[in-house]
Amino acid sequence: MKDLMPTLNRFMPLMMVIFLVLASIQIAISLHLSLHGLLHVLQWGAAIWPVLAATGLAFSIAGLLFETRSEKIARKGLLRRRGFIMDVLARLTNRAALEEMLAREQRETTIDAEELAANLRARVIGQDQVCEDMATQLRRRLALQVRGKPVGIFLLAGPPGTGKTYLAKQLSRQLDRPLLHFDMTQMSSPHAATQLFGSPKGYVGSDTYGKLTGGLQEKPDAVVLLDEIEKAHPDVFKKFLTAWNDGHVTEASTGQQVSTVRAIFILTSNIATEALADIARRLQDDPDRMRAESVEALRQAGFAPEVLNRLDRIFVFRPLQGLDIARVAALEIENMIESYGLKVETGGIDAALLMDIMRRMSRMGDAASARDLARGVEDMISESLIIARQQGASMVRLVKEEDGTVAAKAAGGSRSDSLSPRLTP
Repeated sequence: MKDLMPTLNRFMPLMMVIFLVLASIQIAISLHLSLHGLLHVLQWGAAIWPVLAATGLAFSIAGLLFETRSEKIARKGLLRRRGFIMDVLARLTNRAALEEMLAREQRETTIDAEELAANLRARVIGQDQVCEDMATQLRRRLALQVRGKPVGIFLLAGPPGTGKTYLAKQLSRQLDRPLLHFDMTQMSSPHAATQLFGSPKGYVGSDTYGKLTGGLQEKPDAVVLLDEIEKAHPDVFKKFLTAWNDGHVTEASTGQQVSTVRAIFILTSNIATEALADIARRLQDDPDRMRAESVEALRQAGFAPEVLNRLDRIFVFRPLQGLDIARVAALEIENMIESYGLKVETGGIDAALLMDIMRRMSRMGDAASARDLARGVEDMISESLIIARQQGASMVRLVKEEDGTVAAKAAGGSRSDSLSPRLTP
């Protein structure tokens, strides 16, 4: 019977014509119409019969064509977008957004390394070589059609405050990928693995997925940022080895394997700061030797050898120097002022203030962070920023006075319109 139905469907237009003819004859007999009367009616409407016949024929042919093609179209999973047939994607979802996502995913396989490197260099200050190497690595790895492990497992090593975490965040933004950020200082206990990979059945929390497994299940193409990885417990390391080796991680509560082959893992570390800073200075033009000596320095500092062996690349961040310190400090000060609901006047950060920060960084050595010094500036001027906002100011400028104090003043004001008591840095 099922095989007979498609054949009957194809003959449906012809069956409709036969039904209409028989129905017309039945109506004529019921109304006692004579043959002469029927001929008179046909002659009276002779002008419109060809039009009606042509219209009926056109509809019949269209129906037959659609019927013969409908199965083939349905197998493709969609119908024509235009015309009198609505696309199933247009009816049930946002087709334009879906097409944009598909196009973005296809673009990611052939990223422009030069454009990505330029965008990263413009935002991550003082690490041009790292940005270029990162872009090149990602272009090569995203172009691979078959992978049995994540797109990349990269370690960003170097002094604090040099842009390691910021680079990972910018990478997520530039590639238009979601970011899963985990502070590994909170994973120092043997039970911390349950936070990331879930709890076995029967234990507290087994009714929910782990933060990492659940995140990767929802966002398989995420950038996974593991901050200060060296502080994680060895049990946590062991779980990650499977994710990096086999291309999947197991959710403890269900035993389900969650794929990691589309993810990018970024690890950051502040370990062996002085040794890595020296290596970065000596071997900045020899990336192969820099990698080899960096691996040895990290191993001697106690970094887990099994983790080092699974890294695709180690990027060494050099300490900030010269105007790079001023750039980072200026950006941190701008962000801090904007967090108070204000903006900085163009040229509104006194160069003498930035020069002081650079001198203090030089005295403190490689362990110093321009971000920390900018926080010191916040302590000095936070009260004046609050007063500025209360008085309706929208822009401020920072001025270093002759006696060495720093004052925040409303933009466009005179040297006497300080908004708060001045504080000495």
